[in-house]
Amino acid sequence: MARKAPSISPLSDRLKAAYPDARCALDHLDPFQLVVATVLSAQCTDARVNITTPALFQRFPDAAAMAGADLAELEGLIRSTGFFHNKARNLKAMAMALLERHGGVVPDTLEALSALPGVGQKTANVVLSNAFGIPALPVDTHIFRVARRLGLSEGGTPGKVEADLCRRIHREAWNDVHHQLILHGPEALRPDQVLGLT
Repeated sequence: MARKAPSISPLSDRLKAAYPDARCALDHLDPFQLVVATVLSAQCTDARVNITTPALFQRFPDAAAMAGADLAELEGLIRSTGFFHNKARNLKAMAMALLERHGGVVPDTLEALSALPGVGQKTANVVLSNAFGIPALPVDTHIFRVARRLGLSEGGTPGKVEADLCRRIHREAWNDVHHQLILHGPEALRPDQVLGLT
């Protein structure tokens, strides 16, 4: 039997009180850096990505530079993030697509972002939310598990959980709630409690 989902307003208030300064953990100066960092964050910690990206962006600061990158050099710069062969191919292809389709500028729509190589809905939503301030609620593995643990969704896929969260949380709170749920994850996923947020 499904448990009753908690009321969103009190939950949002508690999350805001617990994590008032929640923000994107990926260091970036512009939308291009954010989309690259988000692609690198797949199966990698944000801390590791933040160690890796300064040298990467010094060498390849924009889409034009990355589109012309030697694949082996690109792989070497991102090796520590894991899955570096695939990530390097995707980053180079993404940069080329940015040049060809958008004049080297990162687009600000879900459809255009999601059409870029290596960029799925989660990455697109991270960029929309954090680079452009457009309300979005990216659902990664952490948000997926936390939302289910807190009874906010019973969805079996990230897309279903995202739809449930977007339906239940006020649009203007999506960006903040995303970061707050990420920070709350380690606590919410403890086996003994959900720390009174429900």
